Amino acid sequence: MSIKIFVSKDSAALSLGADQVAAEIAKEAQARKLDIQIVRNSSRGLFWLETLVELETVQGRIGFGPINPNEVKSLFDADFIKGGKHPLALGLVSEIDWLKKQERLTFARMGITEPTSIDQYIEHDGFEGLKNALNLDPQAIVQTVTDSGLRGRGGAAFPTGIKWKTVLDTKATQKYIVCNADEGDSGTYSDRMIMEGDPFVLIEGMIIAGLAVGASQGYIYLRSEYPHALKTLNEAIEKAKSAGYLGDDILKSGHVFHLEVRRAAGAYICGEETSLLESLEGKRGLVRFKPPLPAIEGLFGKPTAVNNVISLATIPIILAKGAKYYQDFGMGKSRGTLPIQLAGNLKRTGLVEKAFGVTLRELLYDFGGGSLSGKPIKAVQVGGPLGAYLPESQFDTPLDYEKFSEIWAILGHGGIVAFDETVNMAKMARYAFDFCAIESCGKCTPCRVGSTRGVEVMDHILAGKDVEKHTTLIRDLSDTMFNGSLCGLGGMTPYPVLSALNHFPKDFGVDVKQTKA
Repeated sequence: MSIKIFVSKDSAALSLGADQVAAEIAKEAQARKLDIQIVRNSSRGLFWLETLVELETVQGRIGFGPINPNEVKSLFDADFIKGGKHPLALGLVSEIDWLKKQERLTFARMGITEPTSIDQYIEHDGFEGLKNALNLDPQAIVQTVTDSGLRGRGGAAFPTGIKWKTVLDTKATQKYIVCNADEGDSGTYSDRMIMEGDPFVLIEGMIIAGLAVGASQGYIYLRSEYPHALKTLNEAIEKAKSAGYLGDDILKSGHVFHLEVRRAAGAYICGEETSLLESLEGKRGLVRFKPPLPAIEGLFGKPTAVNNVISLATIPIILAKGAKYYQDFGMGKSRGTLPIQLAGNLKRTGLVEKAFGVTLRELLYDFGGGSLSGKPIKAVQVGGPLGAYLPESQFDTPLDYEKFSEIWAILGHGGIVAFDETVNMAKMARYAFDFCAIESCGKCTPCRVGSTRGVEVMDHILAGKDVEKHTTLIRDLSDTMFNGSLCGLGGMTPYPVLSALNHFPKDFGVDVKQTKA
């Protein structure tokens, strides 16, 4: 019987040499006449240990990492297949502290299953939620999701059940489910990991959503920079069709649901749901005025539920184990778990799924291990390029939508980017304006003009010209953008700008901390 050796084929692992490592393992095993089977599994999200090589044993999977192609020979020289000791041995992967301290619900199968094996998905509780949903009427499915407390994981944190109920209650001959997979925030990759590593959980979630609101067609609007996800999703969709989970008669229930992947336009603004719908219709990605809401008049003017990848991928476990099971995780009005993505200047970067309530300090030091440079962490940006910069004094804030709102910050998509003491926060504020200027769709004046003027004013501040006057102007500009922009791109740009100015005034040349506008 051949020995199984697991090597991830996640994009992050591939960028760190996973394909080359797998090829070297095959080559070395052949030269030594060893009977092995290389399995390309999904990623566990321990990116500081990639390329991670796992060996199947009777005790469980033993890990070795990080392994580069040149170190493969040393694994075989140490006879790692038969339990030989190696300096990069990690012991049982399931016992690694990073994993043991997590609550993996949405990411329960990550690193364990082969991404496009429908049999392995089913073996690990896949499609249990769908089977339960098929025995419920639409109102009961929506109520279960509402009772679970699930809120949108794409950034706005709107209650998923309320959105679905609006679509359900709107009469129409055609309705749609649209998955917003245009993951463009800096420091975020949880959507990509799901789509590359456990695509069936997203497919199952979208089918359940279709049953809940009466939609027969779904679209995954996929970020154009994700070629591996595109291939994996299309392969998984074809397998789901062949197995009877998609099509005109889902599991012989009489229910209809079809699913397609559409590549995004490559614009950040298309992550905003109405711009996304415009793009999906083949138009330029411009923000729509609201009302009407997409839940009432969305894709092609029909009721449409637009949800993020993680929101939809979380639905199966809620329908499989019940609303109360999911609601028991978290705190306050933030229920369940959040896939947190650690990035930037940290020793240990990767994906951490934790119940709401974990603090930034725990994430940065217990999981992240502190800064990679060894210098003090000066600031972290939470929630993508439009998220606020938080100083060390706020690191004990628990991850909770309301607690973050109290400190004028957002959780967004759960991305955390760390910066050490060498960062110049005035330059980061300029970057926020510049990012907005580049990515603006141009439809509204506060965003289009305000961001451009913001870059110019920040250049004066960085040059030390009339700093007091120009910081006042920055606040005025931010107020206009915050209150006058048509969508969140212009409306949220003040978060990074003003948080940088309020918490790090010295970087702007301001001696006295100014109060928030």
